Amino acid sequence: MSQGVTHDTTEGAPEIRSEAPEPRLGAGLGVPVDEPPRPDRIRRPADAFRFVGAILGLAAVLLLVSIAKGTTHGIQTDIVEGTAHAPRFLLTLATLVSSFGVLAVPVAFAIERLFHKDGVRVAIALLAAVIAFGLTIVLDDWVVPAAPGGVLDSLIWGGTDTAPVHTDITPVIAFVTAVGMAGRARWQAVTWTMIGLAALTGLTASYASVAALAATYFLGRTIGYGTLYAVGTPNPRPAGSAVMAGLGRLGFTPLRARRVENAADEPRAYDVAVEHESGHPLPTGDWQLRVNVLDRDQQTAGLLYRVWRLLRLRSATPRRALRSLRRSLEQESLMAYAVHAAGARTPRLMGTAEVGTEAALLAYEHVPGRRLEALPDDEITDDLLTDVWRQFQRLQAGRLAHRRLEAEAVLVSDDGRAHLTDLRAGETAAGDLALRLDLAQLLATLALRTSAERAVATASPVLGKSTLAAVVPMLQRVALTRNTRTALRHEKDLLTRIREQILRLEPESEAPPIRLERFRPRTIVSIVALTFAAYIIFPQLSSVDLVKLASSAEWWWAGIGLAAAAVTYVAAAWMLIGFVPERLPLWRTVLVQLAASFVKLVAPAAVAGVALNTRYLQRSGVRPGPAVASVGASQLMGMVTHILLLIMFGFITGSTNNATKDLAPSRMIVIVLLTLAILAGVALTIPKVRRFVTTRLKSMFSGVVPRLMDVLQSPKKMIMGMGGILLLSAAFVVCLDASIRAFGGTLPLTAVIVVFLTANAVGSAAPTPGGLGAVEASLTLALTLAGLTAETATSAVLLYRLLTLWLPVLPGWAAFTYLQRKEAI
Repeated sequence: MSQGVTHDTTEGAPEIRSEAPEPRLGAGLGVPVDEPPRPDRIRRPADAFRFVGAILGLAAVLLLVSIAKGTTHGIQTDIVEGTAHAPRFLLTLATLVSSFGVLAVPVAFAIERLFHKDGVRVAIALLAAVIAFGLTIVLDDWVVPAAPGGVLDSLIWGGTDTAPVHTDITPVIAFVTAVGMAGRARWQAVTWTMIGLAALTGLTASYASVAALAATYFLGRTIGYGTLYAVGTPNPRPAGSAVMAGLGRLGFTPLRARRVENAADEPRAYDVAVEHESGHPLPTGDWQLRVNVLDRDQQTAGLLYRVWRLLRLRSATPRRALRSLRRSLEQESLMAYAVHAAGARTPRLMGTAEVGTEAALLAYEHVPGRRLEALPDDEITDDLLTDVWRQFQRLQAGRLAHRRLEAEAVLVSDDGRAHLTDLRAGETAAGDLALRLDLAQLLATLALRTSAERAVATASPVLGKSTLAAVVPMLQRVALTRNTRTALRHEKDLLTRIREQILRLEPESEAPPIRLERFRPRTIVSIVALTFAAYIIFPQLSSVDLVKLASSAEWWWAGIGLAAAAVTYVAAAWMLIGFVPERLPLWRTVLVQLAASFVKLVAPAAVAGVALNTRYLQRSGVRPGPAVASVGASQLMGMVTHILLLIMFGFITGSTNNATKDLAPSRMIVIVLLTLAILAGVALTIPKVRRFVTTRLKSMFSGVVPRLMDVLQSPKKMIMGMGGILLLSAAFVVCLDASIRAFGGTLPLTAVIVVFLTANAVGSAAPTPGGLGAVEASLTLALTLAGLTAETATSAVLLYRLLTLWLPVLPGWAAFTYLQRKEAI
């Protein structure tokens, strides 16, 4: 080892060297490094994010000038009036300096880069400048004159001599963006000063407005970052030889190194052999250091996923989705020292150093061994698992959260001892929530590698039953890392088995899961769908004279529609009772269907009904398996009946009424259906697709066939179930037809049936609560195609949804509350 390094002889926290080795100038130069060739250019995620950010900035400017033209012109006028009082000499000097400097400074920087053999970067920057110049010429000379008015014209002020973007500045901004001046503060200051002076002279000369200059800045940035990402930036990552030179500055004398194969989301690493303190080289194949390299361009890798997790999950400790290279280096270093201080076993951090301006290294003591993921099953003994739990318990005692306790983060040395690695995401002074999430993650990791029984059995003596009991509410997929969630797809019941094993040790610890999510992905889908629906529906409402239609409406038809809507709850109760062999009270079942109308407001219609009916059957004494099967049987028969009715009435409508020919099956529709059928057949030949479809169908309709066989043995039950399905559709059709007639519209009954069946299918598939938005849009479109005017169709749809969705909410809430008090749901 290098000078000043002391070896650890205890199992607990190794001593951290008290004396750092002296830097050895020239050490590491010429060291043989076994690594794959470096790519000449790379696409950095940061360039893509900045490109998108620049586009959003440009869009914001265009939006601002289109809705606040007076404000932007007022700002422009104030600036011009203010500069009019400035000394003419200063304005003239600024014009001369900027006219020369705005081009001279970037050219000088390009020449300086050429002397440093960075010609590729200069060439990419020149390409960006050429693209920017061409685009500004097109905008200024062709687009605006050819299409006067509009958003681009809003950037212009003061007459035809002004331009929507600054032709001289845009290419310079694109060049500066693409050439990269990070770490060169003086060049940056001079360059942006020249650009600022050029912008100021453009304002005073009435060549460009404030909005045009803002658009110029974002356009130049967009082109610069877009060119960088499309072409690829010259690879800034230091080679292995540069890393060895950085290691030499820590006082080590590298002899040889090899690149370690890591996962895609892990930093690159090298195994390094260094001289003994006596100066003699080590034997071949013996390594003393593991050097992890943090590359600056990799700090934004996975940024969108980290932002998504931060927004979605609740956390007691605020965390940053984006960290600088310096902050990442400091965080991992602090975590490594803290883990040592806590007494947990981990490779010792020997030193850190920067490697140029684009990377940093962390030199760890090399521990020969294998990752837990790579160990054969017969080598993962209970003693090893117990040792892992002991190291974890020391982390917990020190209030340290690892946050990535996957199988790759556990290193088993050649002597069979466990070491915790991959500390880059760790957190010191962690809160209770973070510590419990770590425990849930390690339980899942060890259970995936062995079994739920062994993971819990080895953890209990080390952590205690009460500690394990406290993690039961945290055993949720969303609390685990991405790789662990992917692995759980093949063992869907693993978390349930872990929970059961803990409850056997501590039966009194059963608790409902803690809400870890701020929101669910379904919420975002619902918001997007509702926004889209509002975009479609609101323009239609604006063209409808609702007051006139309401005054001329025949409201007794609305009474018929209300009665038909009430019948739907009785029909839904018959539908459920008919597919349950056990006896169910009719009126309580009707109340359950009414309560479902309240639950539909917080969940998609199909999901709400299935969940509430299943809960009701279980409370009525039906075992969970048969309860799910009964609801699945009713849903399956309803879906089959729905499809058959749609096909039958679709052909009847198309062949008997010309007014509804747009809804009739045509040759094109048949061709499309056959094409979809062929594509579905081809897709099912792919094993992964076939397994996915089979798994989903099994989960939805497992046990349905035996349940149907039980129902078939009772003709009375079968008649009630099928009668309920048909009555349910008939009642909804009567309600829709009455809503149409209430506003003076008439359609053939077959056309109304097709419209309802189509819209109902769309509403069942929509992810929004109660099919909100999707049903309204599909009904309005279908009724318009069937021959109604837009005003009548919109009014009829609003009345229909009022009767079937909104009016039942209050009675549904009352029924829901009553059934909960009676413990019926």
